[in-house]
Amino acid sequence: MTRVSAGETGAFRLAPSMLSADFSSLAESVAAVDAETDWLHVDVMDGHFVPNVTIGPPVVKALRPHSTKFFDCHLMMTEPERYLEAFATAGADGCTVHVEIGRTSQILQVARDLGLRVGLAANPDTDFSTVAPFLGDIDLLLLMTVFPGFGGQKFIGDVMTKVTAARREIDAQQLPVDIEVDGGIDENTIGIARAAGANVFVAGNAIFSAIDPLAAASRLRSAGS
Repeated sequence: MTRVSAGETGAFRLAPSMLSADFSSLAESVAAVDAETDWLHVDVMDGHFVPNVTIGPPVVKALRPHSTKFFDCHLMMTEPERYLEAFATAGADGCTVHVEIGRTSQILQVARDLGLRVGLAANPDTDFSTVAPFLGDIDLLLLMTVFPGFGGQKFIGDVMTKVTAARREIDAQQLPVDIEVDGGIDENTIGIARAAGANVFVAGNAIFSAIDPLAAASRLRSAGS
């Protein structure tokens, strides 16, 4: 299966989160913000790793014909390796798993073997030293700026210390790794995260709760660029 290109590593990317879109008309929500979308962020929750259940491969498959954007799937699951192939087949371009569940090298290799772009996520209270050994094995480091599970939470500014440490290490090793932040990203926080070293920004409520989601996405892009 041909994958959608993620674009140049390190470039600014705005990734609207489908978690905050209208689930009764996801295709229309995707189309409404397409002009200001670099990636589409798909939050997958299993009700075990996080206290919420969202969507799975069938929804990714249903959305795929409606967008040529890079599908950035964040798997908040305790056993993501069981579902990576299903997401790849459904049309995911990249899958991100959490370091907290363990088996990290094994799971990353499964994703790599499937031709997926490989991401590793860390919760706000997970130390950078936990993900640092895997920087050479991934394409994306997702540093959560809220505790995963629900949208609309407040941005945790303390995570910026970790973002800065990650940017320093990635640049020092000259690694082709994007740094993504997810949670509480809006016009006030996107610039803070950008200055700390992030380059991919997941935004849900700040876009889809606005009267004009496209204009909201445009404002976010301006605030973060």
